[in-house]
Amino acid sequence: MERLKQTIILFDLDGTLTDSAEGVLRSAQHMQEKMGMRVWSEEELRFMVGPPLRDTFRDVFHMNPEEVEQAILYFRERYFTVGLFENKVFPGIEEMLKELVAMGKRLGVATSKHESTAVRILEHFGLAKYFEVIGGDSPESSRTNKTMVMDYVLKRMEAKEGDAIMVGDRMFDIDGAHALGLPAIAVEFGYGDREEFEDHGADYIVKTPKEVADLFR
Repeated sequence: MERLKQTIILFDLDGTLTDSAEGVLRSAQHMQEKMGMRVWSEEELRFMVGPPLRDTFRDVFHMNPEEVEQAILYFRERYFTVGLFENKVFPGIEEMLKELVAMGKRLGVATSKHESTAVRILEHFGLAKYFEVIGGDSPESSRTNKTMVMDYVLKRMEAKEGDAIMVGDRMFDIDGAHALGLPAIAVEFGYGDREEFEDHGADYIVKTPKEVADLFR
């Protein structure tokens, strides 16, 4: 396969750089308890890792707009203080980032997570230094989906047409990239699976962080 030539590589955070499931699921259970709902098992809540919270609360839990905002407050009540560090970096991630930077690639993060939280997580794990831009949602923004977050990061990086690619682990990353005309690399070590990636037309599917870097060698 001919090596990829894009110089800007965007990464999702949850399920792509770090395994954040524990903190997300426990914070979701905290939300359910505070909302007076049945508290689901971690297995039942697994689908929550990755997608935007508002979409999940609206579409899966069938909450009205007021309930959605209250649920987000309860979720973040625990996540911002405890949950964000119930998290670990996937094996091989830092080595991959070092290699890509050594190749001269410019790296960014595009996550549906609150932007300040993403910065705190990446700084905590010593990974923030590899990224030119860490972009996410914020109270002041209207970045309500992955496409909007990616667009925001690309504009901050002054990306030229055809010079960026997205790496993620869920259909939201693939669909968001394609909506902006970007190819997408899907990683199997996160929370998605090959069937999801193929259904949404991932351009490349890899099993390990090393294989991400190999695509650019």
